[in-house]
Amino acid sequence: MTIRPVETLEEPHLHPYRTLRRPLDHQRQGIFVAEGDKVVCRLLESTLDIRSCLLTPEWLEIYRPLLEARMENPLVFVAPKSVVESIVGFNLHQGIMAVAHIPKPLSLAEALQQSIHPRLFVAVDGLTNAENLGALVRNCAAFKVDALLVGETSSSPYLRRAVRNSMGTVFHLPVVQLTDLISAIGEMRLAHAFHAIAAHPHADQKMLQQASFGADCCIVFGSEGEGVRAGVLAACNESVAISMQDGVDSLNVASASAVFLYEVQRQRNVSRFGDGGR
Repeated sequence: MTIRPVETLEEPHLHPYRTLRRPLDHQRQGIFVAEGDKVVCRLLESTLDIRSCLLTPEWLEIYRPLLEARMENPLVFVAPKSVVESIVGFNLHQGIMAVAHIPKPLSLAEALQQSIHPRLFVAVDGLTNAENLGALVRNCAAFKVDALLVGETSSSPYLRRAVRNSMGTVFHLPVVQLTDLISAIGEMRLAHAFHAIAAHPHADQKMLQQASFGADCCIVFGSEGEGVRAGVLAACNESVAISMQDGVDSLNVASASAVFLYEVQRQRNVSRFGDGGR
């Protein structure tokens, strides 16, 4: 690593840290910002390409071994706590941040090749809230999802707030960036025998406990306001809803995805181990 002490944020290489509120600019540059102890730690432990770190002297001593082990020789900017505190959101980034390159997304073919039966894919349609997308990513990691398919109407899981809410689990989750979600669902169904299930709060066909997740499947989650688009619903095999009390229209997509993915793993564990997998 190359250590560079700084007393001001005017250093040109520090521009991404000065512009935390412009994540779309970062996305266009092909970079993202990781912030906070656990997220930066997971980034340093990953294979992603790190451009730089900005931290206090105290954090440098903690993370020196991981930084020295990096092959790409990242710039490490060490600044007094007062300087780092001047960056918005100190209570979140805790005085340690890093900038890394957004990894090249997988193609759908690559995601299929790298996964084994029974596959579990998750697709998002119209999900633009970065915090909710990050929470969904974390659920995907927790419940062994093989790949996340990001539809053309959804935000990138590498937006700063999405990365933060994923707690860095996005660094290890295969991501497929799609230009046509409907076509991708059709390809998975016709060419690869996937069962595509739309998680739709107004489904009148089937409740979650009635659905079967034993075969290769892709679960599609939509936005909180609109749900899954009509065209995407039509491309799926079926729509499934979570049973809820009267008066509650739907769950937040982060909560709904946790319920769905838990049910997938519960069914697959029961199938594999019998009732002892409950």
